[in-house]
Amino acid sequence: MKTFYVSLLVVLIDQVTKILIKGLEISSLGLKIEGMKLYDSISVIGDFFRITYIENPGMAFGIDFGESAKIYLTLFSLVASIFITIYLIKIKNEKFIVRFPFALILGGAVGNLIDRMFYGVIYNEAPLFYGKVVDFLDFDFFNVSLFGYTYNRWPIFNIADMSVTIGVVLFILFYHKNENKEPKNSTEQKLLTSDDSQIKEE
Repeated sequence: MKTFYVSLLVVLIDQVTKILIKGLEISSLGLKIEGMKLYDSISVIGDFFRITYIENPGMAFGIDFGESAKIYLTLFSLVASIFITIYLIKIKNEKFIVRFPFALILGGAVGNLIDRMFYGVIYNEAPLFYGKVVDFLDFDFFNVSLFGYTYNRWPIFNIADMSVTIGVVLFILFYHKNENKEPKNSTEQKLLTSDDSQIKEE
């Protein structure tokens, strides 16, 4: 299915960029990627856009509900990814534009789930399910307060976060568009049905 190829592409881009940022060494394969040091920042477009390496222990955009909530967040992400996968299979005959937002959301959810589930073990930093998410896209933006946190810049995020956000926005826009196309009430629906019947009789 094309939708799962979209999800897979998102996961691949997300994981490749994170590994390039965090670095990785596999001695048995002779693989060594230096990566960046934690909290290092590289200017790309002046102060407006920087690559800043941080590790997020909580949700998207740096929202943290504490260490005790981490296992529940990881399990929730896992269950949500499974349900989205099942739903995509269920609507496999729908138009691609209907499935596309869910493919983006699934790809982003799985991308961050890999960090939470496996990065702690891969990098020998934490037990299974307790890994931290790698974030690095750092944009200057207007000041914003979110869940009790005040940010001078937009919260640092990654490709997975971006994919989920775009997917949700597309879903809302598509749903709103479809909603406007439907008859406003049952009376209007009956009138349309009545008109169709008269046309057929003529």
